[in-house]
Amino acid sequence: MSNNIKYAEIWFKQAKYDLEAALVSKENGSYEWACFQAQQSAEKALKAFLFLNRKRNVILHSIRKLIEECGAINKEFFKLKKAKVLDQYYIPTRYPNGLPDEVPHEFYMLEDADLCVKYAQKIIQLVATILKKV
Repeated sequence: MSNNIKYAEIWFKQAKYDLEAALVSKENGSYEWACFQAQQSAEKALKAFLFLNRKRNVILHSIRKLIEECGAINKEFFKLKKAKVLDQYYIPTRYPNGLPDEVPHEFYMLEDADLCVKYAQKIIQLVATILKKV
């Protein structure tokens, strides 16, 4: 097994665990964490695809930029451009100063968590399909 496949599988496995954590957080009413964990799931799945394709120094956290990089290799990723909304959940879900005068736990709602999880699931599904072919 090449290192590219090995790293891709490790990152993808963690992406799936992050998605599971997002689902648990959503179920428990911790919507801010569900949003962040879904963002992390999507980020790690996209990075897994990039690692698979010999991209090693991927220090981006932006879902939009990661989708662009993945799309340059496989056009299927461009179908997920709307997942860029996950970028809005990277910082303000975790830090009280990320929102003006709001507590993240009180600010985010089930609808936010549903949206984030939906996009993470779509990204996971696409990367899973590609990894199965390797």
